[in-house]
Amino acid sequence: MTNIVVDFEVFKELTSRRRSEEMTENDVLRELLGLAKPTQKNGAATVEPGGVAWVSKGVSFPHGTQFRATYKGQQHSALVKNGALVMNGKRFTSPSAAAVAITGNPVNGWRFWECLLPGSVKWKLAADLR
Repeated sequence: MTNIVVDFEVFKELTSRRRSEEMTENDVLRELLGLAKPTQKNGAATVEPGGVAWVSKGVSFPHGTQFRATYKGQQHSALVKNGALVMNGKRFTSPSAAAVAITGNPVNGWRFWECLLPGSVKWKLAADLR
């Protein structure tokens, strides 16, 4: 998934156009651009069904689980795909390893990332799933 950088004023406007907590900034942009709704909720990359879950520290994240985080005003995303956490095409062994790739510093990835499990509409802090 590609990240784009927007200034605070643009981010604030996108956020103000969300009609509910479930509507993402990506949904707002798709609506403004007249694009059809994606087959997967919240603008996530399409994930083939039946993939393998990813397990980290005894927590099983189903195939298709979305991860998101904001760091220094920039949104980052990752996806559980075929038994791994994948961000920008790279596989990570833990939420913390993916967070460190973003920040360049030691980070508790369980507190850094929010997760959206397949079929759910509510994002949860990864730490709350432990």
